[in-house]
Amino acid sequence: MSKLKIGDKAPQFSVKDQDGNNIKLLDYKGKKVVLFFYPKASTPGCTAEACNLRDNWEHFKAKGYQILGASADSEKKQLNFKDKYELPFPLLADEDKEVINAYGVWGPKKFMGKEYDGINRTTFIIDENGMIEDIIEKVKTKDHAAQIL
Repeated sequence: MSKLKIGDKAPQFSVKDQDGNNIKLLDYKGKKVVLFFYPKASTPGCTAEACNLRDNWEHFKAKGYQILGASADSEKKQLNFKDKYELPFPLLADEDKEVINAYGVWGPKKFMGKEYDGINRTTFIIDENGMIEDIIEKVKTKDHAAQIL
């Protein structure tokens, strides 16, 4: 789905998180970043994915990874999602779809026979130099950390 490929430079962005803080990819220079895009906060699949990453947070930290979640939800929805499930990482409130479009994860989807446009669940692993190291398009929501680590 994404036009980006492994080895490409990760698109830069600056967007608000659930607390209204401005988050820039540049802030993470020198660090490895897991940037996961999910369709909608607090839905079953997205909750399973976020909680699986949360439950493996110590493993990610030990390997030097930072995690950022992103969807088109509002700051308030992201804050509720983060608080309810005690997520230890920022959630980007990309209501204008600036980051979503830059990473090419918006597009046609099918659910229960209906076609519509939305966020295609995709994860980008970005290295310390801002290059895309891996792209996971077939995300296993309940076992996503194992796909990354």
